[in-house]
Amino acid sequence: HVVVNNQIGFTTSHPQEARSTLYCTEVAKLIQAPIFHVNGDDPDAVLFVTRLAIDYRLTFQNDVVIDLVCYRRQGHNEADEPMMTQPQMYQRIRNMATTRESYAQRLVEDGLVKRDDAEEMRESYRYSLEQGKVVVREFLRGSRSGYEAHWEEYLNARPDERVVTRVDRELLCRLGQQTLKLPEGFTLQRAVARVVAERQRMLSAEVAFDWGMAETLAYATLLHDGYAVRLSGQDSVRGTFAHRHATFHDQINFATHTPLEQLFDGQPRFEVINSILSELAVLGFEYGYATSMPGTLVIWEAQFGDFGNGAQMVIDQFIASGYLKWGRLCQLTLFLPHGFEGQGPEHSSARLERYLQLCAELNMRVWVPTTPAQFFHLLRDQMMRRFRRPLIVMTPKSLLRHPMAKSQLQAFTDGALATVLPEADDLDPQRVRRVVLCSGKVYFELLQARRERGISDIAILRVEQLYPFPRHPLAEILSGYDQLAEILWCQEEPRNQGAWYQIQHHLRFLAQSEQSLGYAGRSPSASPACGDATLHREQQVSLIDKALSAGRVEDPGERLDDTDMHFDGNLSH
Repeated sequence: HVVVNNQIGFTTSHPQEARSTLYCTEVAKLIQAPIFHVNGDDPDAVLFVTRLAIDYRLTFQNDVVIDLVCYRRQGHNEADEPMMTQPQMYQRIRNMATTRESYAQRLVEDGLVKRDDAEEMRESYRYSLEQGKVVVREFLRGSRSGYEAHWEEYLNARPDERVVTRVDRELLCRLGQQTLKLPEGFTLQRAVARVVAERQRMLSAEVAFDWGMAETLAYATLLHDGYAVRLSGQDSVRGTFAHRHATFHDQINFATHTPLEQLFDGQPRFEVINSILSELAVLGFEYGYATSMPGTLVIWEAQFGDFGNGAQMVIDQFIASGYLKWGRLCQLTLFLPHGFEGQGPEHSSARLERYLQLCAELNMRVWVPTTPAQFFHLLRDQMMRRFRRPLIVMTPKSLLRHPMAKSQLQAFTDGALATVLPEADDLDPQRVRRVVLCSGKVYFELLQARRERGISDIAILRVEQLYPFPRHPLAEILSGYDQLAEILWCQEEPRNQGAWYQIQHHLRFLAQSEQSLGYAGRSPSASPACGDATLHREQQVSLIDKALSAGRVEDPGERLDDTDMHFDGNLSH
C-alpha cells in the first residue's frame, strides 16, 4: 500500500485537524503491517524502500505500507494559494530546489553526469511530452504477464450482439450433479439436506427449478465454458435468504465443501466470499478487480439492496461513468435484493430509480428478472457477449421460494434471454382493452389477483430489462392487441421512486394517439417504504386493485400531490 502523503492543507490545514495520530499510516498498526516512512525528495531512498516493501510482500505474503512523504509545490491546484492557510510550510517549500534539481545537483557532484547532460535530459523529456510521445520505458518483456488485462477483443463490440445462452441438457444435468456431489461421510444440516434432495429432483425433471439452482447452474456452465466466477458480498456464501448454499458445512467434523470449486480438473477459478459490511470499500475493490479480469464474472451482492447506498460514490463515479471518463471496460455485476414485503424502509428498496437516473449512452444494463431461467440466461449473457458493461440486477427475496416463480428444465436447454416477457395466460387478444406493464415481484400478485377475479380483458406484461429500455420488443407485443385502449404502468415503489419517472417517456412514445397512459402504485413518499405491516398490506392491495380496476386509470403526469402544492413551509402541522 502506497500513501502519497502530500501533506496538502486544503480542507485540513494542519495534520491535527485530520487525525489524532502523528502519522497518517497509523491505521496499518491494527494489522501489524510494517510501515516505511520515506522522503519523497530522495529518489534513491524511495527506490530502496519500494524494493524492500516488494521483497517483504513476496516473501511473507503480508501487507506492507509505504508512507511517501512529499508535498505539492503549487498547493492543492493551479488556482490555490497555499500561503493563506500554511504560510510557514510553503515559505520553506518555495525556497527549496525541486526534486529534479536537487537530484541532478547530487549526480553532478558525484561525477555521474555533466550539468549540460542533465539539462539535455530535461529538455528531451519535456519535448517528448509536448509531442505526445511515450516517455515510460516498457517494463513487461517476453511472455504476457498474468496480471495484464487484455480487452482488445471487446473494444469494438456491438451493443445489439446476440449470444446463445442455452445449454445442452446432458451437459447441464451432468454439471448439476457435480454441484450436489458430497465427500464420503459428509453430514449435511437437515434443511440443507432437503435443499440438495430437492435439487436432485429438479435435475430429474420431477419438479421445476428454483432460483438457487438456476444460479448454481449458471456458474457451473460458465466455468465449463472457460470463465472464472467471483462472488463477493454480505452473507453471500449461504445467501442472505438461505437460498444459495455455495458451501456445505459438515455437522460432525465441521469440514466445508464448495462443489463449484472442483467440478473438473483444470477448471477456472470459482470464489465465493463473505465480505465485511463496508459496502464502499468492498465494492470499490470489486470494481477494480473487474476492470482487470475480463475473463471473470465479478459479482458484488448486497445483503439487502438498500445497503447499496453505502457505496454510492463507487456507483456514481466509477461504475456508471468509468467507461465514458477513462475508457475502462468492466463487466461488474451487482446483485441488489429488491421488493416490498413489509420489512420497512431500510429493507425494501434497492433504489432502482437511482440506477435508472444514471443510465445513458449504453453505460450499463438494469434488469429485474422474474424467473430462475431468466436469471440463468442473464448471467451467462453477461460473460458471453463481447459488449462489456456493468450489469445491475434487482434480485428477488420472497420470489426465491414463490411457487409461481419457477422454471422448467426446458427453459434452460431450449430457452433464451428475453427483455420483455409476454402474457402468460391464454387471453383473447381481441378482448384486451388494457395492458398492465410491470417489473419484479408485483407481477405475480397482479397475475394471481386477475385469475381470482376472472378478468379477461387486461393483459400483464413483464419488462425485465429497464435499461436499455426495450421499445421495439414491447411495441411488437402491444401491436397484437387491436382493441387496446389503455397502457398502465404498475409498480410497488412510491411514484417518485422506482421506474415510473425514468421510463414514462418510453411509454408515451409507445402509446398510440387513441390510447391513454395510466399509473398504479404508491403515492410519492420521502421514505422508500412504510414501517407498519398493516399499512403496507393496505397500500399493496390498493395498487393491485387500481391496476385491475374497471374504470380508466389517470395519468398523473407531472401533477404535484396536495402535500406538495399546499406546503407553506410550516412543518408543525
